[in-house]
Amino acid sequence: MKKLKQSVWRSTHLGGLVLPAAVALVWEVMSRQGDAYAYTFVPLSQIFIGLLDLLKSGELLVNLAATLQTTVIGLLIGGVAGLLVGGLMAVSPTANKLIGPLYHTVRQVPLLGLIPLIALWFGNGLFSKILIVSLAAFYPIVLNTFEGMRGVEHKYIEVSSVLKFNRLQLFFNVLLPAAMPSILTGVMHALAFSWISTVGSELLFSTGPGLGGLMQAAQEASRMDIVIIAVASIGLTGLLMNTGFARVSRYLLRWRSVR
Repeated sequence: MKKLKQSVWRSTHLGGLVLPAAVALVWEVMSRQGDAYAYTFVPLSQIFIGLLDLLKSGELLVNLAATLQTTVIGLLIGGVAGLLVGGLMAVSPTANKLIGPLYHTVRQVPLLGLIPLIALWFGNGLFSKILIVSLAAFYPIVLNTFEGMRGVEHKYIEVSSVLKFNRLQLFFNVLLPAAMPSILTGVMHALAFSWISTVGSELLFSTGPGLGGLMQAAQEASRMDIVIIAVASIGLTGLLMNTGFARVSRYLLRWRSVR
């Protein structure tokens, strides 16, 4: 049985390499079709050499670390604020009436539409980037926290009334644990949105280190190999973050498998 499971695991993971290998093969063939194609489809050997140069100089790791730092800071700020606002809207009808219309109106505006205002008010430095990332994380966490807490079964609320919980005790002892699956779903979405918005803000505010700035500089220097390396780094890092958080979520919600 153990050997069967290992065989299935190997076949599944090896099967996932078929498409990337095919894309790499097609890419290499296209790069050999002439100079025009070689600029668009940079030969894999040139990409590999560019990757070694970036790793040797430390430029790739420095920019990757800067992008990750902006993402983490923005996610933490937006996540905490979203949890508090979503929870407040869920437990207080008055707060929901006051905050809800404004929240649902503002979240309909794409972040790209807010960037000119943010740049005008706060400039194009690190603060503006973090603000954009925080907003990207804030929206889904508010919505999932609110919906998760509003969807808590009424019998739990009744038990908290019998135990004479105040609103703070109700929030931390009843609503928050019961809404945790929904909240973690919101954090998963917020993580993806934060990562994407970080790179986007770096492309628009090309000041300071970051993968977006690295891509911008490489494009201006006609270094398509570095652009491709940056794009691949963004995709692989995002995949690793999502995979890691998915495992953390499954661990935190392991109690659901024994219900």
